[in-house]
Amino acid sequence: MALARTQASQPDHPVLALFTGLLSVPAPSGYEQRIAGLVRDQIETLGYAHRSDGAGNVIVAAPGAQADAPLLCLAAHMDEIGFVVTRVEADGVLRVERSGGLHPWKLGEGPVEVIGDEGSVTGILSMGSTHTARNNQAVEWKDVCVLTGLSSAQLAEKGIRPGSAGVPVRPVCGPWVFGDPDDPLVAAWTFDDRMGVVALLRLLEELKRSNVTPLRPLLVAFTTGEEVGGLGAKALAHHERPETFIAIDGCPMPPGSPLVLDSRPGIWVKDRVAPYDQQLVRDLCHAACTAGAELQPVAYEQAASDASLVYATGSVQRIACFGHVRENSHGYEVARLSVFENVVKTLVQFVTTWS
Repeated sequence: MALARTQASQPDHPVLALFTGLLSVPAPSGYEQRIAGLVRDQIETLGYAHRSDGAGNVIVAAPGAQADAPLLCLAAHMDEIGFVVTRVEADGVLRVERSGGLHPWKLGEGPVEVIGDEGSVTGILSMGSTHTARNNQAVEWKDVCVLTGLSSAQLAEKGIRPGSAGVPVRPVCGPWVFGDPDDPLVAAWTFDDRMGVVALLRLLEELKRSNVTPLRPLLVAFTTGEEVGGLGAKALAHHERPETFIAIDGCPMPPGSPLVLDSRPGIWVKDRVAPYDQQLVRDLCHAACTAGAELQPVAYEQAASDASLVYATGSVQRIACFGHVRENSHGYEVARLSVFENVVKTLVQFVTTWS
């Protein structure tokens, strides 16, 4: 089966419809304002009240049937990996460095959008000629620049400066649906973590549609700055003080991982920052089974989530992280389309029964 843009092949799929809208706006760390606006619009459409804090997090508070139970927070981050301008050369060439865990070879040479204070410019991420004696070495950020075709003065008019951020231009980002039409794969630059945002919006939609109340008081949070240290989640946890914090984020598939790219979401049992609460892991696995799904446990050495980063500050007592399994993490990510609804089913079962 040939690759197909989502709009043509899966126009009514509820997950992909939401995801495609969120993917249409760039959201590198520090520049989440536009995607936050889309999230607020979706929340209002669903009939929920919301508020935003000084860190830019968008928060929905839902009362629990057990009003005195400890507060539960579910969070997904709105920001994406990208690069940041470190210097504007006199000839308009931009020197850049990573923002979050992005390697330049993941992007490759191609069109990028650089976001300025007064507008955006399109440039080409460039890595130079291969006609050299050094043509078989790994590309590092010091080897990379963005060619803009504009003078430094023209860039200044757009507000392009050190600190401006960049991402791939939106038309190359997907999503693309491909493979077996009965159980397709979907790919995009990137799912991380707009698909977590979609899962939480779908959770709110299902709770409203079913007229069901969460068992515990619930915060549903759409956070900022995860890719650069979990900054929004840390601010949120410090001020809101939930007992339990669950990040809804994807599960990478590093070499040697036991994960399979199928309809089963993954659940983190440890990462480079902290172990996760094992009773909470068991409870989430039970909720998944009750909902007709299954979670795949995975331990990481070189990953971290909003949950573990918050836990390390001492602001929460219990943590978990689960979500779709994804190949090509921090790149052109691939997942099984069916996995996303199983994340939502697990969430609905968990928040309405976990005490």
